[in-house]
Amino acid sequence: MRILLSNDDGINGHGLKVLEKIARTLSDDVWIVAPELDQSGSSHSLTLRDPLRIREVSPKKYAVSGTPTDCVMLAVSHLMKDKRPDIVLSGVNYGANIAEDVTYSGTIAAAIEGALLNIRSIAFSVNIQYGHPAKWATAEHFGPEILKTVSTIPLEKNVIINVNFPDVVVNSVKGIRITTQGHRAGEDELTECKDPRGKSYFWMGAGMYRYTPDPSALEPGSDLEAIHDGYISITPLTLNLTHEKTLSSLKGAFGL
Repeated sequence: MRILLSNDDGINGHGLKVLEKIARTLSDDVWIVAPELDQSGSSHSLTLRDPLRIREVSPKKYAVSGTPTDCVMLAVSHLMKDKRPDIVLSGVNYGANIAEDVTYSGTIAAAIEGALLNIRSIAFSVNIQYGHPAKWATAEHFGPEILKTVSTIPLEKNVIINVNFPDVVVNSVKGIRITTQGHRAGEDELTECKDPRGKSYFWMGAGMYRYTPDPSALEPGSDLEAIHDGYISITPLTLNLTHEKTLSSLKGAFGL
């Protein structure tokens, strides 16, 4: 089995090292193609106006001067063109990718690109408390069994699996929940600061890792609830964004 790894935290991200350990429990044919620099929040963007450069770090390990999407595309179409990967793994991301995070996440985007190329794709992330070390050991402990299980179940086209680990040590994980994508109340934090010349500049999402949900507002069965309760969240995400109920309503409104 050939496995491709990528991420959005960059080629030197610690979570990528954890992901490699997880992948090697399933196969020795592991390739790594990841961004040269941190691409967090890049979503499913492509580099269209600048050249892309590939740097070989070591055998089967490459850094790309682009986005996670660029990495997967270059890996499948160029670096691994002799034999496509059987699985694309993305992560392990420093910070959860739950609720609305999935629309911004470069980690999710790498898995999306894999799915669009008809490759089974899984994204892994760890929830964190800002300013505290990530519980990488939790991902490393539970990741192999999750990978083994997900690698064998049937998946429909354009579906990815989104795995999030709670911010707790191994022995405090309560179990696994199969979840839906949740919805956060409130907006991302926008912080205004002043430079030495008195001009304003802004940080987007500066408080995102300090998010503490109101337990009463959590949707039952959601990824937010699972992570809050100390469970591993596994969410199947579909790339078909068509809303079927509204599709039917529109056809009726236009007499079609």
